[in-house]
Amino acid sequence: MEPLLSAELTASYGSTRVLEAVRFAVNSGEVLGLVGQSGSGKSTVALALLRLLRFRGGSLSGSIRFAGQDLLKLPEKQMRALRGSRIGFIPQSPAAALNPLLRLGTHLTEAWRAHSRETASFGNILTSVNLPSTAEFLARYPAEISVGQGQRFLIAMGILHSPALLIADEPTSALDVITQADILALFRGINQERGTAILYISHDLLSVASLCHRVAILERGTLVETGTTEQIFRRPQHPYTQRLVAAIPRNPWTL
Repeated sequence: MEPLLSAELTASYGSTRVLEAVRFAVNSGEVLGLVGQSGSGKSTVALALLRLLRFRGGSLSGSIRFAGQDLLKLPEKQMRALRGSRIGFIPQSPAAALNPLLRLGTHLTEAWRAHSRETASFGNILTSVNLPSTAEFLARYPAEISVGQGQRFLIAMGILHSPALLIADEPTSALDVITQADILALFRGINQERGTAILYISHDLLSVASLCHRVAILERGTLVETGTTEQIFRRPQHPYTQRLVAAIPRNPWTL
């Protein structure tokens, strides 16, 4: 069967090449972890897949196929219809992603109306990410909730239209350890209960080990190794992957 998503990405900012023929695929219902240190090009991959790289001054070539469609050939209007509906996105910072002047309820309403004209009730979606579904909560502004609540709220917005693919860009980087565990449990539930495929972008190897089915290793804009989570953590082949795994205080497969 054809993967849900298959991509080969080459990207540049001006004369600086940041991704060099990065090729990977995500199958339906799969969680693929994309791992690399800061500056390796992980967030550029997310923007490239959503065809948003140009807004950061970047250029893109290669191929992106999603659910049988060539995304690089789609008119912008059709691409805009896919973003947020068939392909969800969860950024890493609630403070940067949420408009501080809009109430939480307004965020959800506008995200809903972008892809549907039906009347919506947000109680179930908020409950599913362990947030209050009360009118009082929806009347709050982003600054009036915690970082952990903000990240859950971004997840709620990301799965609002039940996308087939969810792209999560460093979604636990600003969270404490306990809240990280809660967020990872949410992603696990989204994958297992909804069947949503997830591209989980992170530099946190322990979270990747606990969540992902397969792992792709990105070094300085080049994909150096891809394998099952067990293969990557128990039998890493590339020297860079070996260094990453060796840097873990304790091998996650022995926990």
